[in-house]
Amino acid sequence: MSMSEAFVVRARDCAVLFRLGRDVEAGLVMIDLMSELQPCFDQVSPQGQQQWLQLLTLMLQCQESQNWLALADYLEYELVEVVTDNLSL
Repeated sequence: MSMSEAFVVRARDCAVLFRLGRDVEAGLVMIDLMSELQPCFDQVSPQGQQQWLQLLTLMLQCQESQNWLALADYLEYELVEVVTDNLSL
């Protein structure tokens, strides 16, 4: 399994935790995942970096407002797309 595939699996697993109402556990998993993804996006094109920052902003807004279902959707769909489009690890 490539590193980008591992990120996708972890993002989807995190989304499941949010959907199950396990927001504290999911929040910790999400922090670890974002911390590992950030250095990878530092090395992509400016357009890829912009996509990452926009998505990260939206996800953090969802977390702040405790909108767990929207956050799960961002993790499961948009983050997966941004990772697969920009990271060929």
